[in-house]
Amino acid sequence: MVWRSFATKLALLIAILITVPAVLYGQFRSADIERTALLQRSVQEEGRLIAATLTPILANFGDGAAAKIGVQLAEIGGPDINVKLLFRPTEVQGAEGFFYIAANPQVTAEYIERDRSELMATGIFRALPDTCAGGEPLARRYTNPAGAEEVLTSITPINLPGGCWIVVTSNATESFLGSSIGQPYWKTAEAQLALAMYLLLVVLVVSLFGDIWRNVRRFGAVARAIRVRRADNPSFRERNHIPELDWVAEEFDRLVRVLNESADSIRQAAEENAHALKAPLAVISQSIEPLKHAIPAENERAQRAVLLIEHSVARLDATVSATRRMEQATAELIDPPREAIDVSALLLGMLKSYRDTMEGHRLHLEATIDDGLHVRGSEELFETIIDNLLENATSFAPEGSKIAVALRADKNNAVLSVTDQGPGVPETNLERIFERYFSRRDEDARTGTNFGIGLWIVRRNAEAVGGTVRASNESSGGLQVEITLPITSGESSE
Repeated sequence: MVWRSFATKLALLIAILITVPAVLYGQFRSADIERTALLQRSVQEEGRLIAATLTPILANFGDGAAAKIGVQLAEIGGPDINVKLLFRPTEVQGAEGFFYIAANPQVTAEYIERDRSELMATGIFRALPDTCAGGEPLARRYTNPAGAEEVLTSITPINLPGGCWIVVTSNATESFLGSSIGQPYWKTAEAQLALAMYLLLVVLVVSLFGDIWRNVRRFGAVARAIRVRRADNPSFRERNHIPELDWVAEEFDRLVRVLNESADSIRQAAEENAHALKAPLAVISQSIEPLKHAIPAENERAQRAVLLIEHSVARLDATVSATRRMEQATAELIDPPREAIDVSALLLGMLKSYRDTMEGHRLHLEATIDDGLHVRGSEELFETIIDNLLENATSFAPEGSKIAVALRADKNNAVLSVTDQGPGVPETNLERIFERYFSRRDEDARTGTNFGIGLWIVRRNAEAVGGTVRASNESSGGLQVEITLPITSGESSE
């Protein structure tokens, strides 16, 4: 199921990791905007109170008023509040017409000039004419000549007959710790700390999935190396990089060992059983011949008994051979040998020995074989495949017909096909002929030695070395069985 897919869950996790911070950032930013708005109204109201306190003094501004204003600013301002007083005469217009009158804390003339330059760089002076006209000022941050960052919290105009006075209040950024006033929310310390922790979480989660993914891929590579019998003989335990999966890797290695031991036991048992059964069968078969000659021809009952014994011995011998082949096929499925086999040379050699057999059945053999095609497996495994294909074709080909054997290269594959001119197979049975114990012989043509396992062994052996098998009916009549096997180099191991 798609929902159980590792890749699907990883994609869903990534989507969540992308979506959640966006949603949370929007919520936190909205809350910060509301908090900042309240804070701005508070500090701007503070600026208005300072402006209201200075208005009577500024209305009677004259000789000695500057000193009085300086004293008043010192009384109004605090350790965290800086106050600057600017003035533009009525007859002067534009941002350049504002003069820096006083400040608290008191600073030098050089500092005032540099501070004026910094304020102009922030664009405050361009907004002052609108402020005098009643425009709403905006809070913003700037760096003062001392190198410290300040937040301009309020710009309050005082319009008098002599001109426009501007009261600028600012606070050190430490006064607004955790607030985004005068800057984007993502620049605040709390937002950046949350981002850093979230990115660390993302890295940990992605690295966890990545480690598991890479380890699974390593397990896959080890499984393939074991399947193709690589010379370095890797183990799951050696390729595992995650301590928590050590026990899994050890169980896989133990499973491989048990399977190899089981395959060896099956091969050994098949050889021993076949030898144990065929020896007495051979004795019985040899003993029948003198009995046949010793029984008088007129004793029909005894003659039939001997024929039944001979037929049963032949059937039993075929059964032992079939059982041995099935057990060998089972062992090769569990632990298939992996050597680079020259199937071109192997096929040529086998066809030479089959020509006499086919001539005895009055069959014509036609072979087309590409040279130097190597496939990884074992000679016995491929001999079994070729034997069963040729025997199947021979048993169904009518006398005087042709059996075509071809071996050709197709990209990275070797394609072996055996085509006869027999009756073919119904379309519904083209897949079933590869099933175990299924026979396509008609009941009246079935011989006692047919067990319906030949093509099953062909498919099992081909799939054991990474190949595929398919059957198709020829348009001119007959059946073609085609095997596709991956080509390898002529070396003995990868």
